[in-house]
Amino acid sequence: MIDTPRLPFQQTEEHLDISSLETWLWDAACAIRGATDAPKFKDFILPLIFYKRLSDVFDDEFASQVTAYGDEAIAREVIEEDHKDALATGRKPIVRFYIPSRFAWREIRNHAADGKLGEFVTDAMREVARLNPELQGVLDVKDYNERQSGQRTLDDDRLASLIEIISRHRLGLRNAEPDILGRAYEYLLRKFAEGQGQSAGEFYTPKEVGWLMAEALNPAPYKTVYDPTCGSAGLLIKARMVFEQNHPNQRSAAPQLYGQELNPVTFAMAKMNMFLHDYGDSYFAIGDTFRNPGFAAEGAGLKRFDYIVANPMWNQDNYDEAFYENDKWGRFGFGVPPKSSGDWGWMQHIFQSLNETGRAAVVLDTGAVSRGSGSKSTNKEKAIRKEFIEKDFIEGVILLPENLFYNTTAPGIILLLNRRKPENRKEQILLVNASAYFVKEKPKNALTDAGIKAVAEIYRSWETKEKLSRVVTLEEVRAADYNLSPSQFVEVNDKATHRPLADILADLQTARSEREKADAELNEVLAKLGLI
Repeated sequence: MIDTPRLPFQQTEEHLDISSLETWLWDAACAIRGATDAPKFKDFILPLIFYKRLSDVFDDEFASQVTAYGDEAIAREVIEEDHKDALATGRKPIVRFYIPSRFAWREIRNHAADGKLGEFVTDAMREVARLNPELQGVLDVKDYNERQSGQRTLDDDRLASLIEIISRHRLGLRNAEPDILGRAYEYLLRKFAEGQGQSAGEFYTPKEVGWLMAEALNPAPYKTVYDPTCGSAGLLIKARMVFEQNHPNQRSAAPQLYGQELNPVTFAMAKMNMFLHDYGDSYFAIGDTFRNPGFAAEGAGLKRFDYIVANPMWNQDNYDEAFYENDKWGRFGFGVPPKSSGDWGWMQHIFQSLNETGRAAVVLDTGAVSRGSGSKSTNKEKAIRKEFIEKDFIEGVILLPENLFYNTTAPGIILLLNRRKPENRKEQILLVNASAYFVKEKPKNALTDAGIKAVAEIYRSWETKEKLSRVVTLEEVRAADYNLSPSQFVEVNDKATHRPLADILADLQTARSEREKADAELNEVLAKLGLI
């Protein structure tokens, strides 16, 4: 039986800007404030927003088929048969994602809050994911009927209110550009991060830091970009957006994106984020990258990429010495990191995942580039860092401002790797102190656009600049005991000068003598005048 809905193109043809979308999305978050903890807002809201986009885009594409065939029933029958054939043959279907009319957004919006709304929403998402295999593990991860201690986490009344707010705007092809919708989505992720504190770093890196990393790498056409700890995929998306900004007429040459994420819900958010940006030609794996690299094959080793962007969990302490020594992928040849911090374990995985000309930008704790230096005791991190430096694979270190990240107030650094430095950069490392380039915001500081521009330009020009950067030689780094902290080499504030105390006392004595001499001369003049 052919199911024929009301024509979708009868909807208002509004066009949303980023400001309107941000306000609307935050209203949606506020609709369930108090019903669940802030960290769980995204788990309920983001899949609904994504589903709304899928449904509205399907309605737009369905409308085009109605125009082509002149009949709604015929158009739906053509779409249904085409979808089945596309799944069977692997070809591209005429609609991006197939949404049965019984699960269209209008059906979700008009479903009664009768105690079964959560069940209906969950069934809708699971069925659409079943019909569209690309959405499995993405759209079907949330149970809107879930209970805690016997009570619904989000009751039907609040769910109905949330659905009504999300229904305010169409998200079809003519209503919101993928870039705008994706930026609004990341805005909501940031707002959630502000309420999550320590756990936020697991899925969100401040967007300004992502832009700086992307600008530093500046991907070339027909390349690949990988993030082994991709979270919500913001770093990957920014790398591709920088490419599109610099190559506006080469979308077909845009780099392919690859990511792996441990948390299933965050993995789903990453996939949603890609679809919302219209980056469907991306590849993701789920699982622990350290234990089970998602882009590797037995006997073939790790897949290698042109660029890597990453913000791994800092100072990860759940991998012991036996794990590193028994790694079947041979990733840790530069040394075994201490159990207290996996930072240089991540750097070795990233290094081994780069191809022979590959480059990487990695966010780490500031201590990763200085721990162990200046001490006579042996230090595993310094030993690994020394190997990277002596083999000339570290190209630069950028010190970031304090209080940018949601899981710490520490400043953090961006470590830049290059497996094949150009001749004019060999045995040199660029150290950049960008700690002064921030504005105070609540609850966190923000790296400024001027800072991003200044650092990107100095990286391209490769030069020493007062209060910003210094190009150091391998000999200088050895003399510093392999300490690559930019603050040790680049002062951003004017140094205060202090005179020796003896000089100050001598000047005071001289001033006292001159005053006494002047007083005596004045008294002599006054006496001659008969005034004293």
